[in-house]
Amino acid sequence: MQIKLNPASSERKVQRRDFCARTDMTMFDTLILGGKLIDGTGSPAVRSDLGIKGDRIQATGDLRAVSAARVIDATGLTLCPGFIDTHCHSDGILILDGQHAMGIRQGVTTEIITPDGIGYALLPHDEYTQVRWYHAGVLGLPPEDLDFSTVEAARGNYDRKTACNVAMFLGHGALRMNVIGMRDEPMTGTHLDRARRLLLESLEQGACGFSTGLSYYPNSWGDSEELVELCKVAADFGMPFSIHTRSAYLERGFHDGGIEDALEIGRRSGVKVHIEHYRTQPENAGCVDEIMEPVERARRDGVDVTLETYPYPTGAGSPIGAMPGWFHEGRPEDMVARLADPSTKARLVKFLTKTPGLGDLSGFMWTSIESQANKHLEGMAFPDVAAERGVSVEEMVCDVMFEEKLMAGFRGIPTSSVRLWRQVEEDVMDLLARDDYMVGSDSCPVGGMVHPRAYGTFPRIVGRLRRRHGHPLERVIQRITQNPAVRFGLKDRGTLEDGMFADIVIFNEETINDLSTFEDPTAHPVGIKYVLVNGLVAVDQERCTGTLAGRAIP
Repeated sequence: MQIKLNPASSERKVQRRDFCARTDMTMFDTLILGGKLIDGTGSPAVRSDLGIKGDRIQATGDLRAVSAARVIDATGLTLCPGFIDTHCHSDGILILDGQHAMGIRQGVTTEIITPDGIGYALLPHDEYTQVRWYHAGVLGLPPEDLDFSTVEAARGNYDRKTACNVAMFLGHGALRMNVIGMRDEPMTGTHLDRARRLLLESLEQGACGFSTGLSYYPNSWGDSEELVELCKVAADFGMPFSIHTRSAYLERGFHDGGIEDALEIGRRSGVKVHIEHYRTQPENAGCVDEIMEPVERARRDGVDVTLETYPYPTGAGSPIGAMPGWFHEGRPEDMVARLADPSTKARLVKFLTKTPGLGDLSGFMWTSIESQANKHLEGMAFPDVAAERGVSVEEMVCDVMFEEKLMAGFRGIPTSSVRLWRQVEEDVMDLLARDDYMVGSDSCPVGGMVHPRAYGTFPRIVGRLRRRHGHPLERVIQRITQNPAVRFGLKDRGTLEDGMFADIVIFNEETINDLSTFEDPTAHPVGIKYVLVNGLVAVDQERCTGTLAGRAIP
C-alpha cells in the first residue's frame, strides 16, 4: 500500500497564520470565512478561514483582517478538497456540455475518464469515428471532427473547456484499435512492441495510468500475458493499472479470470493495481471479508493494490457488452448487418438465452435511446418492451439494437429487497473504512433515464450513508480526495494546504444529500453550496455559474 495519511500538525497551522502576517495582509481574489475546514488528510476538522489568489490556496488560519475581491461566508458550513471521481464515462458528454452540472453539483472537481479501457484517446480519425459510434450508448456522440490521435491532442479537447478538471487513462481498447483493429487476437511480436511504445508515449504526454475492461471488446481479445507486458511499461513509469476484471474469454486470463487474474498481472509485472467497482452485490451482500481475502493475500505477496466502489446495488452500460466475441469483429456497420441477418440474429438470440453476458436480461431497462421513434422506451423494463412487441426479451434486445444502430444504453433494475439494498450500502461504507479504497461513480451520463449514480454518488456517500452508518466525516473525505490524488499522481490536489490548487467544496454536513433515484435519476443533490475549481466559483449557492475553469491534469 502506497497511500498514507499525513495529518497536518499544529506547527503547520501556526506557520500558516504567520504567513498571513508576513504577507502584510495581501489581498486575496477569494476569501472563505468562518468555515469548518477538513483538509483531506484524515486529520480532525478545524475552524479556519482560507484565502485564494489565482488558482492556488495562499493561506489558511485567521484571515478576518485580510481583504479580498470576493468573500464567501462559510459560517455553519464545512469546506474540504474537491471530490475526485476515479471512474467516469463522461468522455463524450464533457465535450458536448462542458458545464457538466450532474458532476460539478455533486462537488466533483476532477473526473478521471477512460476507465474500463473504453475511450477515444490514441485513435486516428477513422478509428475514432468507429469507436464514437460503437460506444455512443455509453459515451454519447461528440463531434466527428475532433483530434484524439494522441493523449496530448485528446487532453486539448477538455483543457479550459469544462467545469471540472479532467484526467484520463490510456485505454486498452483504443490501444488495440490503433495497433491491430477490431480483431480477435492477442498482441504479440511487433504488434506488442508498437503497443508498448504507444503506451509509453501516452504516459509521457499526461495519461494518469493504463486501464482495461475485460468484459468489453476489443479488450477481451487480449490475453493476460499481453497485459503483463504492457503493465511493465506502466510500472517502469510509476503509473497504476486500472482494471475491470475479466468475465469473457476466461481461458485467456490467469486463474480463469476475475480478481485473481488482476492480482496475478500485478505480481508478474510489478505494476500498481487499481481494481474498478469492487464491491458486494445483492447475491453476496454482507460478505466484505470474503471478497477482500484474495486482495489481502496478494498484498502479503507484495502487490500494491487499491480499489474503488459506488453506493448502488446495480450497474449500467450497453447491451453490446452482452454480445459474443464474434459479433464485435470489424466495423459498427458490420455489427448492424449481423443484427439484420435472420440467421445471425437467431444465433445471437440463442447465445443471449443460454449464456447471457450480463446475467438475466429480464433484470434490465433502457436508459438511452438515440432515435425519436423509440424514445418512449427510455425507462421501460426489458420484459415490458418484449411483451409489447410480442417477442422474447433476447429477441427484443437484438431488434432494438438494430433499430438504434447500436446506440442504446441500459441499466439494471435494483433489487426489490430493501434489506439486501441496505446491506450493500453498509458494505460500501465498510469498504470505505479501509485505507485502500476510494470512490468511482461509474457514471454513464447518456440518455433520459440514466443511472442515479450520475447525479448522486458523492452526496449519497458523504451525506445519507455517512450519517446512517456513523462514519467519521474526515475519513470519508480523505477517501474521495487525498487517496485518489496520490494514487493517480494528480499533482498539488486532494488536500487543502498552502500552495495547492484551489479545488474546494463547501457544504452543509447535516443537510447534504442525494435526491436522484431510479425513478427520478436526474435530480440534483442538496446541501452543496459552493464548488470552486482552480480558484474560480463553478457552483454558487447550488447554482452552476457557467465558469469553465477545468484543466487537463495532472
